[in-house]
Amino acid sequence: LVGALQYSGNFNINPEYLIKMRDSMKHRGPDGYGHWISDNQKIGLAHRRLSILDLSLNASQPMSNVDKTIQLVFNGEIYNHNEIRNELTNEHNVKWKTNHSDTEVIIKSYEVWGIDCLKRFRGMFAIALWDTRKRKLWLVRDRIGIKPLYWAQHHGRIIFASEIKALLCDPDLQRKCNTKAMADYFAFICTPSPHTMFQGIQKIEPGSWICVDDRGHIKEHRWYDVLDHADYSKIAKGDELYEQVFDSLEDSINIHKESDVPVGIFLSGGVDSSANAKLFSSRSKDPLKTFTIGYDAEYDTYTNELAYARQMAEEIGASHHEKLLSEKNFLEFIPEM
Repeated sequence: LVGALQYSGNFNINPEYLIKMRDSMKHRGPDGYGHWISDNQKIGLAHRRLSILDLSLNASQPMSNVDKTIQLVFNGEIYNHNEIRNELTNEHNVKWKTNHSDTEVIIKSYEVWGIDCLKRFRGMFAIALWDTRKRKLWLVRDRIGIKPLYWAQHHGRIIFASEIKALLCDPDLQRKCNTKAMADYFAFICTPSPHTMFQGIQKIEPGSWICVDDRGHIKEHRWYDVLDHADYSKIAKGDELYEQVFDSLEDSINIHKESDVPVGIFLSGGVDSSANAKLFSSRSKDPLKTFTIGYDAEYDTYTNELAYARQMAEEIGASHHEKLLSEKNFLEFIPEM
C-alpha cells in the first residue's frame, strides 16, 4: 500500500506521482493494482494486490464503503474476519458487496465501532483509512508489527508506504542518512522503531496508529501493549504449561489455514518449522506442501539441514520440494541484493 495527504501548499496528488510510488513495489502485489485520488487532489491511496482471500474483483483495493465516505488500502490478513462478519450481519444488519473479503470487514467494522474496531481483529495488518466525513487519515500497524508501514512528513505532505523505496519515489523527499539509526544497526543488527536508516522517514511502531487531519495535525497512539494483556494468574505449571502452549500454538496455526489459493510451509528441519508443519498437516485432506532451501554441498561455514527437513516431511506425508543453492548462485545474486 502507498498514499499521500497534502495538507498545505500547492502540490496536487496526481496519478503519475501515485502510480510511480505504487509500482516500485509491484513485487509485493503481482495479482492486481488500483488507485484512488480525491476530487481536490489532496489525498490519494494506491495498492498492489496479492490475492489470498476472495479472489473476485469486488475485493480489489482501494476499497470504499457504499457512499464513498471511507477509502481503504490494507496489507495483511484478518484471521477472524468470518466471525466479525457474522456479528456485524446478525447484530447490526450490515449488508455486504463481497462474499468473504476481510478488507470489507475492516471498513464495516470501522463504520460500526470506529477506530476501536482494531481491538477485535486477530491478524497481521498495515492499514491506511481515509474518513471523508471527519477529514482524518488513520495509519495503523498490527499488535507486534508483522506488517510494515513507513511514513514521512515534508513540504506540507504526509506520505506512507509498505516499503521505503516507494517513499523515495517522491521527488521532494530529501535522501539523507540517519547516523543514529546506523549506529543502532551496527550495535543491534536492526534499527529500533520508530527510526529508519533514512533521516525523516519513520516506521509506525507495533500496536500503534497515527491520525492526521487535513490541516496536518498529527496524533500518535499505542492501541495495544502486550503487558496490558498479560494475566499471570492464568499461567499453568508443570505438564499443564506444556498443554497450554501446545493448545495456543495449535489454535494459531488453525486460523492461518484459511486461503483461496494453495498454501505451504517453509520447512528448515528445525524445531519451530517442524512443529508448524506437524500441526498444519493434522486433519488436512491433502498432503501438505513443504519447501526447503539447502546447499548443494557440505560447507565448513554452514551445516546442511536438508536431512532433517526430509525426515520431517516424510513423517507427515508431505509433498516436499527442495531448492539447492551453490556458491555460484550466491555470488551472482550479490549485485541484485
